[in-house]
Amino acid sequence: QVQLVESGGGLVQAGDSLRLSCAASGRTFNSYAMGWFRQAPGKERVFVAAISRSGGSTSYADSVKGRFTISRDNAKNTVYLQMNSLKPEDTAVYYCAASTVPGSYYHTERMYTYWGQGTQVTVSS
Repeated sequence: QVQLVESGGGLVQAGDSLRLSCAASGRTFNSYAMGWFRQAPGKERVFVAAISRSGGSTSYADSVKGRFTISRDNAKNTVYLQMNSLKPEDTAVYYCAASTVPGSYYHTERMYTYWGQGTQVTVSS
């Protein structure tokens, strides 16, 4: 199967930037649409961003539009989430996920097959 490993989380102050990375172990990375989700304490896991297999199409939750950018480097089997102008409400465990479902990208958890272990992002005010 596919193993996903997130990295880049940490503790930052409001207004700071952070870049998350997600490295995939498989040899068919280009076959997967990729997504980022996050889960705050006591809350459900929610969609953050997604990118198509080729990287040509992206989608974002309204809460992060204009601040976050998802990208991928298929040659490196890696997807990124650049987070700018971070707010305390961005504090959460961030997960990357890979979808094997035919299509471009998806917003719902059920469309993703493989998940990383998560990386903690904490934004202080």
